[in-house]
Amino acid sequence: MEQNTQGFVAVIDDDPQMRSLLVDHLELTHYKVKAFADGLEAMKFLLGSSPEASQIELVVTDLRMPGMDGLSVLRQLKPQRPHLPVIIMTAHASVESAIEGLRKGAFDYIVKPFKLAEISHAVDRAVSYGRLQRQNKTLATELKKNWTRNEIVGKSAAIQTIFDLIERVAPAQSNILITGESGTGKEVVAKAIHNQSPRSKKPFVAINCTAIPEALLESELFGHAKGAFTGAHERKKGLFEEAEGGTLFLDEIGDLDLALQAKLLRVLQERKIKPVGDTQMKDIDVRIVAATHKDLKKAIQEGNFREDLFYRLAVIPIVVPPLRHRQEDIPLLTQHFLNKYAVLNNKLVTGFSFEAIQKLMIMPWSGNVRELENLVERLVVLTRHAVIQANEIPSSDEKNHESFYGENTQDSPTLEELEKRYIQSVLEKTGGKKEKAAHILGINRRTLYRKQKDYGLVTDADSESEPDTTE
Repeated sequence: MEQNTQGFVAVIDDDPQMRSLLVDHLELTHYKVKAFADGLEAMKFLLGSSPEASQIELVVTDLRMPGMDGLSVLRQLKPQRPHLPVIIMTAHASVESAIEGLRKGAFDYIVKPFKLAEISHAVDRAVSYGRLQRQNKTLATELKKNWTRNEIVGKSAAIQTIFDLIERVAPAQSNILITGESGTGKEVVAKAIHNQSPRSKKPFVAINCTAIPEALLESELFGHAKGAFTGAHERKKGLFEEAEGGTLFLDEIGDLDLALQAKLLRVLQERKIKPVGDTQMKDIDVRIVAATHKDLKKAIQEGNFREDLFYRLAVIPIVVPPLRHRQEDIPLLTQHFLNKYAVLNNKLVTGFSFEAIQKLMIMPWSGNVRELENLVERLVVLTRHAVIQANEIPSSDEKNHESFYGENTQDSPTLEELEKRYIQSVLEKTGGKKEKAAHILGINRRTLYRKQKDYGLVTDADSESEPDTTE
């Protein structure tokens, strides 16, 4: 275990030779030592108000001493300084008394005569344990403060600014645009806004604009009438109707097709929707919260995003900072996720060592909070210890969790490859009959032909026989 030059140990022993031996040995192993010849003198110091007393991280006391013995020291010390570990030294004849000390809260006992390596190991373990206890107590206290709101955890100035923004914008009706890198927690912020708003009793409906095929997204958002297209056997509510009175969260809005952008803009202007295949407009009462990891102003310049839609969505912009810009939040987030996954996995994992937390603090976190949560969950599941150690956390030059994932998914097909293979399969099963294939795929023939062209599935001869696909 890594030594810490700032470790400060109190040694209590009435035997001057043993006391001197312990002091010399501990100082050689980079500990500061305060020595006492009797328990009473030690207690006056340990329970005093001096800055030096508060720095003591461990008490090593003999069991048998005139006046105040080791068990009396333990009994008086524990109520006042419960997280200060105590090691009891005892002779063979008094082992039962030392075990009684363990029941009363001693960290460990050592039987005299002992080897110096044995006392070194016990002291290192006790000091590390004490530090962890104090660290976990501090983190638990911190988490009980105003650092956690609606699953958003943090004490950094950036997160406090977001807490303040959420409180101010939640009661309003204005649309909100949340921007930030992938994994920063944009949906968590959106849920927090909803939960603190007058709409909190109504639905919070989320949709990822990249997760649904373009041909189905309009129907998913606005719904469709019975018979609107082949397979529409009954009327279907869209997400706008599902979120009536509540909040609709449009994640990755930057990937929305331009044609749908125009329809969404009309909805935001008129507060009405028209389901696919329907002739009647429907009034809606929905608050829109959108999010993206893209630079929408750059997308506007490139012609990929409508400027008028941008200003409709970004009435109130909120920027969620990346984790690397709020390192002081990492210990709190780590403890929050550890508590969560220890319960979910029924694991007796109580925390991270000081060195482990320090290692987490300097990692780059390109995947942001999502990456940290993923790593903490994995460590909780795999660790064999109650306290996760620094050597269990992969370094950047090791085979870490990202490289492991990459190596195990490098042969996995992309969504485009899957779609191409699926289209090929359907066309083969229909004998190349495009009308039938388009019906099975749930798209029109023109869309099927465009996808065939995109994926290189048509020849020049095929192109001449197909109708013009321009709108």
